[in-house]
Amino acid sequence: MTEGTGIRAGGPPGDLTTTEAGMWQAFRNGSVYDLRSGDAAVDDPHGGLPWGPERTVRARVVCRLLLDGPPALAGRVSSLKLTGLRIAGTLDLAGGTVVPYVEMRGCRFEREVLLPEARLTTVRLVDCSAPRLEAARAHIEGDLHLPRCRFPGGIRLTDAQIGTDLLLSQAVVHQDRTGRSIAADGMTVGQDLQAELLQAHGEFSLRSAKIGVSLSLRGARLAGEQGPAGARARFALNAPRLTVERTLYLTPAGLGSPLSGVTPARGTRIQPFECRGGVRLDDGRFGDAVDLERARFSFTDEQELSLRRVQTPELRFLGEKPPRGKVVLSGARIVTLVDRASSWPGPGRLHMSGFVYENLVPRGPFPLTERLDWLAAATAEYSPEPYERLAAVLREAGEDEDAREVLLAKQRHRRETLPLAAKLVGYVQDWTVAYGYRPGRAAVWMAVLWAAGSLAFAHAGRPAGDPGEHPEWNPALFALDLLLPVVDLGQASEWRLSGGWQWLAAALILLGWTLATTVAAGATRLLRRN
Repeated sequence: MTEGTGIRAGGPPGDLTTTEAGMWQAFRNGSVYDLRSGDAAVDDPHGGLPWGPERTVRARVVCRLLLDGPPALAGRVSSLKLTGLRIAGTLDLAGGTVVPYVEMRGCRFEREVLLPEARLTTVRLVDCSAPRLEAARAHIEGDLHLPRCRFPGGIRLTDAQIGTDLLLSQAVVHQDRTGRSIAADGMTVGQDLQAELLQAHGEFSLRSAKIGVSLSLRGARLAGEQGPAGARARFALNAPRLTVERTLYLTPAGLGSPLSGVTPARGTRIQPFECRGGVRLDDGRFGDAVDLERARFSFTDEQELSLRRVQTPELRFLGEKPPRGKVVLSGARIVTLVDRASSWPGPGRLHMSGFVYENLVPRGPFPLTERLDWLAAATAEYSPEPYERLAAVLREAGEDEDAREVLLAKQRHRRETLPLAAKLVGYVQDWTVAYGYRPGRAAVWMAVLWAAGSLAFAHAGRPAGDPGEHPEWNPALFALDLLLPVVDLGQASEWRLSGGWQWLAAALILLGWTLATTVAAGATRLLRRN
């Protein structure tokens, strides 16, 4: 049969409506089938104005075109390009193989879109409205684009494989019956996942997902809404074991800016990344960086920004300080930490046990006193590790004096955990030579004690005894001989004091030994570059 003489040659079946027949011919021609009225209010797919049969096609006819459609016209490539249509019924392509290119703009889906375990080339739904998208274990060779779409019942992409990009920018997604807005556990995306200015009302789950290039949530608003039982969701972003080959962006976006990642033009209104609910990125691997520039987090007391055991070359911790909740970096391994003093939470809300970083790059003023407060906030119970890590990083940067100040702060924090007697000894060591980290103090104390001892012994006068049996009495040498341990100047062993002067001599000996051992301990630490 020749073209156009029947169904076998590609002609439309006899049971199609006029609208469906037009779609059938547009499919064979590979052209856009546009049924918009020209009135923006009427054409809004998310509005409440009804669309009649003149703009309606049955979902089963769409499925027939995609799964077993007619051949293309000569010299054309068949594809489904719909604009401004209403799809009645459930679009069910579960388990099917769809070869034609699919693009729908400004369309309304009466019921959910089912793509589980389907194989498709490229699917682009732009500014569409659908109750729900089910695409678990779907295999899409090219892109899956869902920008500006709305899904009141959520999106499911569990274990889906997307060959190039997943685009969710400006989409509005509400939670499903499990409390998730987007369930994408185990999903693989070959290149970028762009979800800029996304609004997700429910948990965005990316457990064990793999992103081939970057994951951008610039300007997104994530909210862990209440679940079906009324309990508030623990996480707004739940992404443990997430792998991103390059960068995770939780940063601002310019409203109306057409280019992703480009600095918005002057005067452009900026929307920061906002998250109302916990964030879990535990065990994540990020090839370039995790960027939290100007991010806003709103937590309850039980919720947290969890970065346990995260590995990335750079962490840009530059968000706004969360007023409640916790920040957990336990076990994380970072090469460069870029941070701001005002971004870190206060005492009891920061945990850094086992947190390893090699370089510090503060953004803005971050004096050592505030850096020590940062450590104190993370170590409500004494732990030497955070202090030693900071001291090592400062020493590698050539800030030896600051490194000693950090180690001194470590000793002072440790002192508070000791028994009373050891604590008193610690106070003496701190007041005298700052635990050996300020050895110059020892010389000052030695000079003061020597002067005081010399004056006291001069006032006491020469001890009783035969001058011929002792060296000449010298109060200054006698006091110095008492203060210097080990060294013998031939005075302390030759003269014997009595009464209260013996107690003074004993006190000078004890103080001399205390100064000497503290200085020796400090010198040992310095030589070991601890």
